[in-house]
Amino acid sequence: MKQVRPKKNLGQHFLTDLNIAKRIADTVDEPYAELPVLEVGPGMGVMTQYLVEKPRPLKVVEIDRESVAYLRENFPRLINNIIGGDFLRMDLNEVFGGQQFVLTGNYPYDISSQIFFKMLDNKDLIPCCTGMIQHEVAVRMAAKPGNKQYGILSVLIQAWYDVEYLFTVEPSVFNPPPKVQSAVIRMTRNAVTDLGCDEKLFKRIVKATFNQRRKMLRVSLRQICNPRSEFFDDPMMTRRPEQLSISEFIALTNKVAIDLM
Repeated sequence: MKQVRPKKNLGQHFLTDLNIAKRIADTVDEPYAELPVLEVGPGMGVMTQYLVEKPRPLKVVEIDRESVAYLRENFPRLINNIIGGDFLRMDLNEVFGGQQFVLTGNYPYDISSQIFFKMLDNKDLIPCCTGMIQHEVAVRMAAKPGNKQYGILSVLIQAWYDVEYLFTVEPSVFNPPPKVQSAVIRMTRNAVTDLGCDEKLFKRIVKATFNQRRKMLRVSLRQICNPRSEFFDDPMMTRRPEQLSISEFIALTNKVAIDLM
């Protein structure tokens, strides 16, 4: 069967360097080497060829019909584990019968944030997530307070996962080459089982404050709290969101919750 043509509307950039493909595939080996693996967007299987050799269950999900046909022809061992569909629409509880699994892939840049928000919604199923994304997004995910890259993704992901920036990948090893650098990351669930605050309100506050990241908290939070509340006299209200640690965002959420009572 002829090779698959990369499709711009699907954000496809096929990795061509086998050494890098193997390095990415090997990121799933720690720290959960015994768990099944779900690969998102395998394309023509450049990573799949290494994942399938590991002594653990593997399933792949691919939205592109041409790629699905290619995988079925070239990976007969996976024939019953190739899922033709949209990862963002899947019920992840059904993938491995409710069992935990490691998520990996060469993620489409235009939906990588959506993929990670879905990961967060299923964090009890996914103790580890690895893969390749746009360099800029990887930097934001791993950023710490006080860094201009620190933002919504940083806080929401790091509240539940430890983020490792593993290595950078240059555009020249893709077909077609993207206009940006790529990066390989690994996220591993931390020990947090409960944030100690209203999680929905936490997300709302993080998004509201970073959507006006240059404003002080007393400005960005007026859309949530009573603008005449004594709450705004708190010294914390003069700070900007990028200055707050995750624990401070949790404390802020609890203060807002009291104000809303």
